[in-house]
Amino acid sequence: MTFPAPLTGVVPPVCTPLTPDREVDVPALLRLVDHLVDGGVHGLFVLGSTSEAAFLTDRQRRVVVEAVAGHVGGRLPVLAGVIDMTTPRVLDRVREVTAAGADAVVATAPFYARTHPAEIARHYRLIAAASPVPVIAYDIPAAVHSKLPADVVLDLAAEGALAGLKDSSGDLAGFREVVVGARTRPDVHGFSVLTGSELFVDAALEIGADGAVPGLANVDPHGYVRLDRLHRAGDRAAARAEQERLCALFGMVRVGDPGRMGGSSSALGAFKAALRLRGVIDCAATAEPQVPLSPREVERVGKFLAEAGLL
Repeated sequence: MTFPAPLTGVVPPVCTPLTPDREVDVPALLRLVDHLVDGGVHGLFVLGSTSEAAFLTDRQRRVVVEAVAGHVGGRLPVLAGVIDMTTPRVLDRVREVTAAGADAVVATAPFYARTHPAEIARHYRLIAAASPVPVIAYDIPAAVHSKLPADVVLDLAAEGALAGLKDSSGDLAGFREVVVGARTRPDVHGFSVLTGSELFVDAALEIGADGAVPGLANVDPHGYVRLDRLHRAGDRAAARAEQERLCALFGMVRVGDPGRMGGSSSALGAFKAALRLRGVIDCAATAEPQVPLSPREVERVGKFLAEAGLL
């Protein structure tokens, strides 16, 4: 398909359902895709953090992209993460996911070794030169230990090396700088700025963001699509009310006992438990070495769903 410029709306980072023996559950993955498409989303992002891409083998990553791209069949753009430590490894990922049908690639800064902004810019230029599809930058300093500077992102956008940004940095000032620059710089065209937050999509849209990539949209795609639609229709009060309902639902990510599991185990476990409770997937397993939720914690997830009107 032709990649939209800019990409707008709700683009969920798709969870990767697993079988009890931790293989990709392709039938469940395709039901999840149908659940998202039926919810009205505007694109799909596979192999991101919510997809547990860091935990998947190369073979499993290829299975995910081939399955989703083949099932969607061009109805929506499919973005695929090419997240890896260094530029040569990312270039390998680009070849793999584009051969599997991805319409765009999503790349972080390099990690393991700390990188200078000039090295980050070179990284993205090399990816763009090698990629047959648009490149989206992924700003997630909590995972890669480098913040993408706004001026670097905008300069790369002006060069045509980047088609967009998924911002999961939590740096609202930096996010605003990119949004304003994308709107006002005469040399930046068709650049999409997307928030990765579940909690302030309404605020991001208000300052001019093009859309959102919220993990919670796996659980409630209709809610985020409704929020996006209400904001674009100018009904700010209704959009704010919908955002507040989603903020309350997002509380499920904290059901896991921090004394025995990390935040990723709790959040991804909650999303998958919610999808299982909603009948979308069969198994809520997360990839090793993440710790599974207990039955009592899963019960608490169900309460969050009920309070949000989803059970």
